[in-house]
Amino acid sequence: MSGLMKRLGLRVPVVQAPMAGGPTTPELVAAVSEAGGLGSLGAAYLTPRQIAAAGTAVRARTNRPFAVNLFIPEPLPDVSESEVEAAVAELAPLHVELDLPPPTLPGRVREDFAAQFRVVLDLRPAAFSFVFGRLGAVELAALRERGILAVGTATGVEEARALAADGVDAVVAQGGAGGGHRGGWGHDELADTLSLTRAVVGAVQVPVIAAGGLMDAAGVRAALGAGASLAQCGTVFLRAAEAGTSAPYRTALAAAGPGDTTLTRAFSGRAARGLANRVTAEVERPLPYPFQNALTREMRSAATRAGRPEFLSLWAGEGVHLAWDGTAAEILESLWP
Repeated sequence: MSGLMKRLGLRVPVVQAPMAGGPTTPELVAAVSEAGGLGSLGAAYLTPRQIAAAGTAVRARTNRPFAVNLFIPEPLPDVSESEVEAAVAELAPLHVELDLPPPTLPGRVREDFAAQFRVVLDLRPAAFSFVFGRLGAVELAALRERGILAVGTATGVEEARALAADGVDAVVAQGGAGGGHRGGWGHDELADTLSLTRAVVGAVQVPVIAAGGLMDAAGVRAALGAGASLAQCGTVFLRAAEAGTSAPYRTALAAAGPGDTTLTRAFSGRAARGLANRVTAEVERPLPYPFQNALTREMRSAATRAGRPEFLSLWAGEGVHLAWDGTAAEILESLWP
């Protein structure tokens, strides 16, 4: 048993990845934690009040440790009127197909990170994980004061070194096969997960959590064999009974085969891996994150209601064809028999 497992009080060396946008319901988080892993709430798109409610809902279902994840906010990029017009023009025909009015940018394009973080501190989960950047010294100190482990995300060795120098308690090494948004902020090596894990383990003195394409017990064992303290798995939980994955999303996942994923900026303006569909093929001039994410939100919501996966951000890792339907406990058992 690794030191990180002991610190977190885990029975299984598996972290359920914090997939923001709906999949990580309190039911899924609690089920994974109750079964001995570390459930993670992807809270980046939740308001502070929703985070508090979700945390309360998790605690109503388990007294086991769990994590909360947020996105580190970067300065909003400058976007010209012509760039907005081009992005709107690309999405307009898709809106027509969904019987929606033309796309428009909302006044608010992301949640207030400071307010979200204050709720996390009050909630006191076992761990706070973050992506898209580095956490400030004040925030790291606030986590330490409350006994909350800080877990940063790196897509390359230099990012991992920076996070370790900041004083995080662990680093997630996200390989190129991982589904969803790329969690780094500098140079993304898009490396093989095991290769990246070995390199990061050799470069930092803090525990490393391997992530990216880990879909079965063999993958988890290989990650631990590469020096990781824990394995983080996301795509394998998308079809869990407790997950908030929508019906059209589940249908697309069930039909996916090897090689069906792609890296795209079409939905959010930030590189993310998901199943290829019409939007990934047709959108070529997305706005930078978080503007594109806000611009496509109405389309994605309407597509979910209409059962149209060709308009959805179908985030998934390269091992998506190995995902299966089951309870979270059954899936966790398959990862660590």
